[in-house]
Parts: sequence; C-alpha cells; structure tokens
Amino acid sequence: MTAAVTTPVRQPRLPTAVRALRRYWPLAAALVLLPLGALLAGGGNWPTELSVDLSGPLGTTSDWIIDHRDSHPLFLYFFGHISNAVVLSVRAVYLVLLAAGWAGVTAAAGVIAWRVAGWRLGLTAVAAFAVCGLLGMWVPTMQTLALMVVAVAASVALGALLGLAAGLSDRTYRALRPVLDTMQVLPAFAYLLPVVLVFGIGVPAAVLATVVYAAPPMARLTALGLRGADAGVLEASASLGATGRQRLLTARLPLARKELLLGVNQSIMMALSMAVIASVIGAGGLGDRVYQALASVDVGAALAAGIPIVLLAVVMDRTATGARASARGRRDGIACAVGVVAAAVTGRLVGGLSWPEAWHLDIAAPVNRAVDWMTAHLYSGVPVIGGTADWAGRFTQWVLDPLRDGLQALPWWTVLLLVGVLALLVGTWRTALTAVAAMAAIGVLGVWDASLDTLSQVLAAVAVTLVLGFAVAVAAARSARVERCLRPVLDVFQTMPQFVYLIPVVALFGVGRAPAVAAAVVYALPAVVRITTQGLRGVDPVALESARSLGATSWQQLRQVQLPLARPALLLAVNQAVVLVLAVVIIGGLVGGGALGYDVVFGLAQGDLATGLVAGAAIVCLGLMLDRVTQPTVQSTGKEA
Repeated sequence: MTAAVTTPVRQPRLPTAVRALRRYWPLAAALVLLPLGALLAGGGNWPTELSVDLSGPLGTTSDWIIDHRDSHPLFLYFFGHISNAVVLSVRAVYLVLLAAGWAGVTAAAGVIAWRVAGWRLGLTAVAAFAVCGLLGMWVPTMQTLALMVVAVAASVALGALLGLAAGLSDRTYRALRPVLDTMQVLPAFAYLLPVVLVFGIGVPAAVLATVVYAAPPMARLTALGLRGADAGVLEASASLGATGRQRLLTARLPLARKELLLGVNQSIMMALSMAVIASVIGAGGLGDRVYQALASVDVGAALAAGIPIVLLAVVMDRTATGARASARGRRDGIACAVGVVAAAVTGRLVGGLSWPEAWHLDIAAPVNRAVDWMTAHLYSGVPVIGGTADWAGRFTQWVLDPLRDGLQALPWWTVLLLVGVLALLVGTWRTALTAVAAMAAIGVLGVWDASLDTLSQVLAAVAVTLVLGFAVAVAAARSARVERCLRPVLDVFQTMPQFVYLIPVVALFGVGRAPAVAAAVVYALPAVVRITTQGLRGVDPVALESARSLGATSWQQLRQVQLPLARPALLLAVNQAVVLVLAVVIIGGLVGGGALGYDVVFGLAQGDLATGLVAGAAIVCLGLMLDRVTQPTVQSTGKEA
C-alpha cells in the first residue's frame, strides 16, 4: 500500500516553461539589471578605496631577499646547496654529452627511440639530431638537452611523489588540488621572477622554475591513475593477504601505467616549453638564441634555433608516447651499446666532438631575404585584400579596441554580475561565487583595466580559434583523408613550445596586440581540432544511421545529432581553448601585447617583484574565472541530462 500511495507523488512534473525559467532566471535578471544599473550608476572603474596596494610589502620582501641572499643561513645552507646540486647535475650531463660527441649522441638517440618506440622513430631521432647539427646549433642543443634531462628527472620525481600522496590520501588530494590548479593557470613567465630573486640569474633558477612548472601534470595524472585503479583488482589483492605496499607495487602502479606514461609525456613537453622561456634568466641553449633573435627581429636566426626546439619536442613526445615493453633480449641491448660506442669513436676520429663546421647549413640569410620579400610585398599594399599589417590593424581597430573599450566602460559591478550569471548558467552557486570572487580579487589587486584588456584579447582569440577549429574539425570528422592529412600538421603544432609561435607572427604582422592574438590562435587551434574531431567521431553510429534512415541531410545530421551528442567534447574544447589562449596572450607581452603580459615581462626585466607578482596573481584569478565560466560542473551537467 505504501508503494501504491507514494508512486503517484513523483508523477507530476513541472511544465517545460517553468523548468526553463528556474534554469535561466539569472540571465533574465541580468538583462533587466544591466540597463537599469547603467542608467543609475553610469560607468566607472574599480573603486580605489576597495583596492589594496601591495607594492610596499612586496618591495620590502624583495629588498630583504636581495640584501640577505649572500649571508642569511637559509640561503647559504639550504638554497645554496640546492643551487650547487643543480649546477653540478646539469654540468655532468652536459660533459657526458660532449664526451660522447655528435656521432655518439645521435646514435644513442636513435637507439633509444628504436628500442622504446620502433625503428621509424629511431630514424626520425637520428634525422632530427642531424638537422640540429646541420643548422649549426649542436652546442646550444646539447645545452638545452642537458638542462632538459635534469629538469625532467626532477619534475617526474617530484610530481610522482605528490601524485602518490594525493592518490593514496583523500585529505592530501583535497589539499593539493587548489595548489595544482593555481600552478596550472599561472603563466610560465610568472614563475621566473621569484626564483631569480632567490637564486639569481643562471642555470639553477632556470631549472627550478622548469621543475615547478612541469611537475603538476605528473602529479595530477599519477593521482588520477592511482585513484582510478580497478576496485575489484585491489579487493582481490587484499583478500590474498597483500600489504598496502604490496598492493601499491603489484596492483595500483601497474594499473596506472597508462596515466604515468602520459604524465611523463606531459612533463617532458612542459619542461621543454619552460626551458625555452627560461632563457630569459640565463638558461642559455636554444632558447637564448631564439630570445636574442626575437629581440633584434632576426627571423632567420630565430627560425634556425626554433627548428631544433621543435625537433627535440617531436622526438621526445613520440618516444614518451610510444613507450612500450621491449621484447628484445639482453644480448640485443649489449649489441646496441657496442654500436653506440663504435659510432662515438668513429665520429671523434672523423670530425671531433662537435658537429663539423664544414657541414653547417646557413638558413638565416635565405629566411631573412624571404621575410624582406614578404615585408615588401605582403606586409602592406596588396591590391584588394590588403597586406598582413593591414589585417592586423583592422583586427585591432574593429575587434580588439571596441571589445577592450566596451569592457572597460562597463561599471565594475556589472562585470561581476555578468561573470556570476554566466558561471551560474553552467554550474552551481559555488561555481558562481568562485568566479565572482576571482574577478573581484583582480580589482582588489589594482589591475582592473589591464586585466580587462587581457580579457578582451583572450575573448577575441578564443572566438577566432573556435570558429576555425570547429570548421576544420567538422571536415576532419567527415573525411578520413582530411584527418590523415591534418594529423602530422597537428602533431608538429601541438609539440611546438609557446615561445616559437612568436617567430612567424612577428615576421608577418609586426608587433602589437593582433600578433599576440594570432600566436595564441595558432597555439590553441590543434587542441580544439583534436578534441572536437574525436567527439564528433565518437557519436553513436546507431543514432546517425537512424537519422539517415529518416531522410536527414548531412547538415541536419551534424546540427541535430552529432553536435548535441558531442556536447561534452565541445565544452572541453572551449575550456582548453581558453586556457591555452591565455598562456600565449601573456607571452605576447614580448611582442607588444601589453596589459598583464607586459606587466609580467616588465617586472621580470626590472626585478620589480610587486609589478610582476601582482600581474601574475591577476592572471591566475582571470584564468580561474574563465575556467569556471567555461567548464560546467558535474552537477549541472547531470541536471541537464
């Protein structure tokens, strides 16, 4: 009887209009309050009485660090030992690479890639190192490789330890999650200033900044793999009397092997990207060549140093991704070692330790001539379509300037209201409060206008990225041939460090905010295309077949079946576009992007801790707000489903 009585209670449902009103009432309220507030309060920036000036405390802290860096026990007996250990490690690896010589290093790279991921990648590795030598970049490549070996080893070790603690303890996981979120959003440039203050200019600061930047992916993925281990396997292991340590070694870690390898891969890519950026603080190597060439607008020299960076990234990415258990025996491994030694000795007898200068190929002069030709013929004055400089100027005048001026003209409380409404539409009250608090913190830090300028660049770049990315992804999802043609292009673009994207945009567009946006679009586009293509291809074939049987056209299938069913992938693509665009827009401060990126670069160049850290904190808040606004929570997704 009780079941019969309670069943009808769940039967009535609210009308669709009422449920829609409950869901979208914040948007309706915003549409009413915004015009009313604009009439009553007018425009206005963030009130100065609500801002906090941190320049004094941060300046005092910076002065104290500089004054006591050579005398305080903390620096002498803790940071000093860390710095010495880093220098010795990098120097040892570098000396080993030099002792092996160009032939030995090239042969070792090919053998390692072959043993780990197959003979094709082995040949690719040999060709990549040969190109580094041909371009005259052998010594800078070895410097970057030595720094990379030490930085990646430390990043993987630190990330694995943090991930292990977070994977085995819920309390540690909850404590580390906001820290890792902040480290992931904080731009790479913001890591440089604190380590420079503590360790000074040089290799130790570069390595430690790289470790801090590259460790979070390893920690996240390690924790994800350990926490996602099959409960049935763990229960079976426990029932056989295995201790906690035995379950970890024989069950959890083997089950998390895929995530661990992905974590190593991501740490390698982020470390290489950061190692290039760290050239600004004396890391040397290829990054220093790129940075010096960009400073003098020498596109040919920048490209000559940028190509080895890309090749290193591709080889390391493919090696880490294609890692698999080797079926070769010990005798085969000994034969490979003997072959590497023989190649090293032969190379030393033929051409010495470094790549022979007679084999160098100068591409800087031809590239600069091509850039000069493009500047003369494509930069401006092209009939009908105009030149690249004209496009950049029009994009700045018609898109970036109105968007920036419009955001800055809005009352501060209006911006907070819009942020809260958007976050509430895609999430919960907690999501909205977090987004609003992050945006309010920007005003409290006193960088409201600069943050809105950066936000305008991010929004413009994200819009262009999504339009291009979705169009390319639809074509790739519908044609296997298009996807095959795009795959190597996306692979190369996705493995290129952020710094390298500035080279072609400076050559084509000059300096300014539009080139920074263009670099951000190119950097974020591969991830959007890959995620969207995978989402569209993952749609249930039964649903598509049903639509075709009902006479739906290709456009109708895309609009009414594929896009709705691929909605989670599309939302993830939007979120990743925002995160990646923000990272490069900040680096765009080097090429005239201005706003927060300029503040970070200026703070680093002048040693101004207040300017650099405040801008970095504002970037973190901006990234946190954009992440919350573009990433629906599980609760809201479940309700919509």
